[in-house]
Amino acid sequence: MRSALPILSVTAAALILAGCTATSTETDTATGDGSCVGIASGSTSEAISVVGAFGEEPTVTIDAPVSVEETQRTIVSEGDGEQVEAGSLALLDFTLYNAVTGELATSTGFGTGGSIQLTVDEAVTLPGIVKTVECASVGDRIASVVASVDAFGDLGYADFGIEAGDSVIFVVDVVDVVATAADGEEQDLPDDFPLSVEFDADGRPTVTIPDEDAPDELTLALTRVGDGDVVAAGDTVTVQYQGINWRTGEIFDESWGSGPTSFSTEGVIEGFGDALVGQAVGSQVVVIIPADLGYGPSGGNETAGIEEDDTIVFVVDILATTPAV
Repeated sequence: MRSALPILSVTAAALILAGCTATSTETDTATGDGSCVGIASGSTSEAISVVGAFGEEPTVTIDAPVSVEETQRTIVSEGDGEQVEAGSLALLDFTLYNAVTGELATSTGFGTGGSIQLTVDEAVTLPGIVKTVECASVGDRIASVVASVDAFGDLGYADFGIEAGDSVIFVVDVVDVVATAADGEEQDLPDDFPLSVEFDADGRPTVTIPDEDAPDELTLALTRVGDGDVVAAGDTVTVQYQGINWRTGEIFDESWGSGPTSFSTEGVIEGFGDALVGQAVGSQVVVIIPADLGYGPSGGNETAGIEEDDTIVFVVDILATTPAV
């Protein structure tokens, strides 16, 4: 789908890439009755002074150096919104500090629209921030002291001034939990739409391609109509998607099974971006993209098995959109 890599902030990229390489101490947040209980507060996280209202830049005082063997978190102020569960997509504002020096490493800003979306899964996101927000509620402000093993470990992170073995400190506002499937009003595809789609209980599509030629033009329909923010050109969108090659009927790429993904509408093939711009969050789009708006201009995509003349199909759940800065 992409003609270029997704545009990620340095902060987001660090937390995602670190999540892929970190070796964390596992924490079980589930209880016997199915409820979710976050990691415990401790004297070290309670000693972090955080002053300021949710959604506003906090004033943070750290009595450095600070180091912990196990990650701790303290709820500074409580919200009453939706709970952040394992596997969910959380929208967060946060600051990250080097616990050894007390120096600010990076920040998204607070209440500025710079929030980032992170999947609450230690396999793809830094374990320390997963442990910070899992089982929290939207509206919570949290201070956590993260053990090195749950942060950047033996590698450190030079761009943030964090050395090997350093603990880190997060101050996090849980802004929202983003849906992992489109939740707009369902509607049927038009009777004359060239293909059919069915969905399983989780929302994952199965597309049936007819034994006939594909349309010559971009062809689009909605199977869900959302009422959220409208995607504009250049926005960073968060989606679930599945891509199918019309010629083979085979899936060549999808996010289902690994979680939603985000990218700029201007960082993807032309037909994919065109299909999203003007649609509302919560919508589910089925689009047939001819080769000239797909991978034709780049000579196909050998890795995905797409030839220069191939028409491709996408089913896309639009989950969130963030305006370009």
